[in-house]
Amino acid sequence: MNIHEYQAKELLRGYGVAVLPGFVAWTPEEAALATEKLPGPVYVVKSQIHAGGRGAGHFAHDPAGRGGVRLAKSAAEAREAASAMIGHTLVTKQTGPAGRRVSRVYVEAGCDIKRELYLSLLVDRETSRITIVASTEGGMEIEQVAETEPEKIMRAAVDPAAGIFPHHARQLAFGLGLGGKQVASFVKFVTAMYRAFTDLDCAVVEVNPLVVTGAGDIVALDAKVSFDDNALFRQPDLEKLRVEAEEDPKELEAAKYSLNYIALDGTIGCMVNGAGLAMATMDIIKLYGGSPANFLDVGGGATKERVTAAFKIILSDPHVEGILVNIFGGIMRCDVIAEGVIAAAREVSLGVPLVVRLEGTNVDLGKEILAKSGLPIVSADNLADAAEKVVRAVKEAA
Repeated sequence: MNIHEYQAKELLRGYGVAVLPGFVAWTPEEAALATEKLPGPVYVVKSQIHAGGRGAGHFAHDPAGRGGVRLAKSAAEAREAASAMIGHTLVTKQTGPAGRRVSRVYVEAGCDIKRELYLSLLVDRETSRITIVASTEGGMEIEQVAETEPEKIMRAAVDPAAGIFPHHARQLAFGLGLGGKQVASFVKFVTAMYRAFTDLDCAVVEVNPLVVTGAGDIVALDAKVSFDDNALFRQPDLEKLRVEAEEDPKELEAAKYSLNYIALDGTIGCMVNGAGLAMATMDIIKLYGGSPANFLDVGGGATKERVTAAFKIILSDPHVEGILVNIFGGIMRCDVIAEGVIAAAREVSLGVPLVVRLEGTNVDLGKEILAKSGLPIVSADNLADAAEKVVRAVKEAA
């Protein structure tokens, strides 16, 4: 689960992370009033959407205009900036061409920036540890830095059983070229971030840029926090921060049925049981020249109703031009899958090619149910056969 910048900063502030004062504004008038409560003479008005690259983005109604982060030197300029953002669609690299509608802005105090750095915490699957990532290249996309200048990325792994120690942060501080009281400030900052990360069951905490001010203070100029969905059951207060308007409606619908669904940008919808099999299915679709439209794992104990819901979610994507159902029946029975697919296909009036590969428990019964359905369902013998058939069917229907 992701949250807005202003929400992330409020949480981090509670753990002692240094952030600038600021106020959320839902209207241009509120943005103007916010400046009266902040130290001037410079203010920053920031669009609040769940995507990065806001400053370098553009608004759909004004492609040649300024982005979603703007400076203001008066209440009037803050009002003007907020008016140009609220209610409009901001397009960035991360939103894609569709963009995201801005419903609120964050008005923050200006800052005397001496240096811009990068800092984040994440769970490293390779080491099974929480890893602190830092770079001197603040303000840039860390993926770009990793690709072009990997030597400028530093890491410190923290054993969660032992927890963080000052030496973890000092190691990075020296690598970033910090000195004097900046080192102590950085150690305090990183330690506070680590506490927030572990207490709140975060998946990622990213500060980009992390700035060194003219006075030598370490301050989070931006903040991105993402939570582990699997831990939200023990974080009821965090659930209240969810902004459903920022999430894919298909993914929200899938969550209601405990389906693991992630929307992608391809044209072939996938319904599979098991995360590993789902990954293999997407890979083989690419191998045969197609592009998956989603990751969807219905799980091992799905009911007919869940399968029906999954099928309808796939078809709700207007970009889907074909569907591949790939089921290996263990706990999941092939006849249940077949009944769910048929129920959903009839309910939504299936209009795209459908290829089904079934194997495992009750496979013969499942195939018989599909064959007697009267629907134009293409049966496949194995995964390669299924991928080849669905890619060919989509190309022929185009």
